[in-house]
Amino acid sequence: MALWHDRAGRVSRLKIATLVAMSVPAVLLGADAVLGGLGARPFDEAIHRSGDWAIRILTVSLAVSPAIRILSYPRLISVRRMLGVSALAYLLLHVGLYIADQGFDLPKVASEVVLRTYLTIGFVALVILAALGATSFDGMVRRLGRRWNHLHMLVYPAAALGAVHFFMQTKIQAYEASLIAGFLLVLGMYRLAAKRRMSLTSPLVLAAIAVAGGLLTAGVEALWFWAGTSVPPLRVLEANLMLPDTIRPAWWVLAAGLAVALLPLLLTPLRRRIRAGTRSTAERTAERTVERTA
Repeated sequence: MALWHDRAGRVSRLKIATLVAMSVPAVLLGADAVLGGLGARPFDEAIHRSGDWAIRILTVSLAVSPAIRILSYPRLISVRRMLGVSALAYLLLHVGLYIADQGFDLPKVASEVVLRTYLTIGFVALVILAALGATSFDGMVRRLGRRWNHLHMLVYPAAALGAVHFFMQTKIQAYEASLIAGFLLVLGMYRLAAKRRMSLTSPLVLAAIAVAGGLLTAGVEALWFWAGTSVPPLRVLEANLMLPDTIRPAWWVLAAGLAVALLPLLLTPLRRRIRAGTRSTAERTAERTVERTA
């Protein structure tokens, strides 16, 4: 079955849109490589860009399950696998470019992975995601049965390792790494809330998770700077709370979480109007049928 078809064999506009969106970063990276837009150190730039997109797409893939509950839109499940495989593809590109930058000297690459902690962490994340990608086909899903769900829970520790790798690679330029970590924390709390049978259509639950996510993001950023630069964590927390000229990641996480919390309030009246309109149409159709048969 083609990538852009659903399980019934029909063309899926949602899958086409996702496929196009997942292809755009690779196309832009290729265009910059051809046109000389990667700067003085093109391999370094390409390695960083592909790795950045890998963790971004992986984060989006983890947002699918809670989005299905929050939006009551089960069709999103059809693109979750595509997003996960896309994240793996960009991660493989990331690693492949790094190997090429090392002159395809595999022993040197292996020694770097062993000796550099951030590369070791990234390699473990790669192994986990590769295993998940290899078991993402329908045949493996049927063969593994319930074990498939348990195996694919490993995507969460893989994402956490990816975030740690991101932090360590960016060093003190950790703005986006903090942002990704914050979103992953929020997604983890969504999953925990659903597991404890808390409603993800409750604005109060979602708002509480947004506030907790913002505070945890500020804490993670403060701890990272304290560990990497010995900057007192309270100073970083103060910078997060004072709303300086540069809006810190914690505020973006909070804003995004609160925006999500508003969705049930906006969507519920819309669904009611749609259902009311559907009933009215059905009633009119029934009335016309009665008139014709009378």
